[in-house]
Formats: sequence, structure tokens, C-alpha cells
Amino acid sequence: MPASRRHFLAAGAAASVIPLSAALARTKQDASLAPAEAGPRKTHPIALSTYSLWRFRNDDLRDMDRCIDLADQFGFDGIEFLLYQIEQNDLLSRSRRMEYKRRCQRLGLPIMGLSTHQGFVTPDREKRQFNIDRTIAQIEIAYDLGIPTMRVNTGTWGTSKNFDDLMAHRGIESPLPGYTDDDAFPWVIEAFEKCLPTAERCGVVLGLENHWGLGLTPEGILRIVNGVDSPWLRITTDTGNFLEDPYERLSTLAPHTVLVQAKTYFGGGQWYTLDLDYPRIGRILNEHGYRGWISLEFEGMEDYRTAIPKSLGLLRGAFVRAE
Repeated sequence: MPASRRHFLAAGAAASVIPLSAALARTKQDASLAPAEAGPRKTHPIALSTYSLWRFRNDDLRDMDRCIDLADQFGFDGIEFLLYQIEQNDLLSRSRRMEYKRRCQRLGLPIMGLSTHQGFVTPDREKRQFNIDRTIAQIEIAYDLGIPTMRVNTGTWGTSKNFDDLMAHRGIESPLPGYTDDDAFPWVIEAFEKCLPTAERCGVVLGLENHWGLGLTPEGILRIVNGVDSPWLRITTDTGNFLEDPYERLSTLAPHTVLVQAKTYFGGGQWYTLDLDYPRIGRILNEHGYRGWISLEFEGMEDYRTAIPKSLGLLRGAFVRAE
């Protein structure tokens, strides 16, 4: 046997008979490198909605690359894309969308949600079909980006002058002449039913938000979700969209919730300010077994550089998972 091989085998044999005291010392040293605490996550994962930065008016914060980097720098666990925020040319470019995906992957920042807009509250069948086709295309985009859940809306009647006017009336809007809300529910249910085969094929859960239009009340939301009766249409619960009796209403939606969007109002809200008891909301979600994402939607007037870190601290302290 060559000398070099004999030397190698001898060294290996010697290493296999390390004294017990030395082995124990090494074990203690390795243990000291382990995390201080192991076990399941103690808080819900918290994401930053890009809406918190752009908010349809801060053009210097519209750039998605910048939003991704800020979410990472602030210390969020994930990011929710507001689809409307992506410039049209970038949205149509698959290679550009894949750049967003790659950027997030490099940072270890999951794209956990896609927030979209559509409108099915219209007697015009062609307009409803246009919005169905658009929603199906949005589902395909979510799938392409690896996003598991997508925020959807019912849409509104469109009888308000603008969004400011809608907010001035606390989200309440008159139907078109000759129609009632009862006429619109079947339109919305039919529209979502046409979207669900694509959602199921792509593995993207649609979350109907308690937004405005037919989603203004828990009863309206549940009338649609129960009417569709599919695991691929659940609820995106927005903590800031119930202007009266929020806790009872949030509790009603909690068993069906697939995503929580949590609003904060540091510096006072643009349209209104709610003094929400987030620890109480966290307890409500725990009582109903919700363990998923919380996405921050900052809607206050304070500078985002101070308000968003404060919001993250607030949500981390409030949304503690049940043991």
C-alpha cells in the first residue's frame, strides 16, 4: 500500500477515537451556535403593500424596483404588488415582470399578493365580459409571478363623481336609475364563476375585498362568496373599510379570510382616520384560526420614512399567532 494512502487511513482511524471529554466539549460548542429560540413562528408574516408608498399620487414612489428595495430595507417579510401601479409597458412585458420576480427572489422577499381592480356592477353584458377577461389575464400574471392570492373587487355603480365623492358619502353609492343592488349580485356572482376555472388551474385564490360597491357590508360580501361557493373565492379583509362597528364585522369575515390588509393612519388619514385596536383585531383572527399574511396599507399623511417603520412595529406587536 502506498505510504500516502497508509497515512490517510491512519489519520481517519485516529479521528474516529476522539476522547469522550473532547467530543462533549465540541457538542456544547456546536449547541452554542444554535438559535436562541426554535419552533414555530410566533407572529404573522407582515408584508408591505406597494400602495403604501405610491397611493395614486406619490409619483416618485411609483417605481416598483424602488418599492421592492424599500420593503426589504424596512424589514418586511414579503411584498404585495398593486397591479395598477405597474406602468403599462412594464405590465405588458413578461421579461420586465420576471425582473421584478428575480429582484424579490434575490432579496428573499416573497411576492405574496396581487391587488387588482375590476368592475362587474353594470347591466352592460359586454362591459362585464371585458372585466371578466381582464380578471382572467390578471390571474395569469399572478401565476407567472408565483403569487398565491389576488385581491378582487365587485366594482361600483359609477354614479359617484369620483373617489373623493364616494368617500364623502362613506362608500355609499346610488344604483343606476331603474336598478337596485339586488339586480347586481347575480351579475357579480356569474362573473366570478367564469373566472374560477383559471384561478383553480393557476392555483391562485381570489380574495374578494370588503371594499365599496356590493362589498360595503359583510352581508354583501358573504352573499357573493356563498353564492359562488368555491374554495378559490374567499375574502381579503381590509381592516379600514368598515367605518362603523368594525370589530363585529371583521369577526364575521374572519372565518373566510385568505389575506388581511391592515391600514394605519399616522399623521391623519387622507379621507378619514380610524382609531383601530389592532391587538383586539389580532385576537379576533386568532379565534377564527387565521394564520396568514398581514399586508400593510399605510394611508396617513406622515412621511413614509417614519410612518411605515412605526406601522410595521405596531403590526408585529398586534398580530401574534395563537399557540
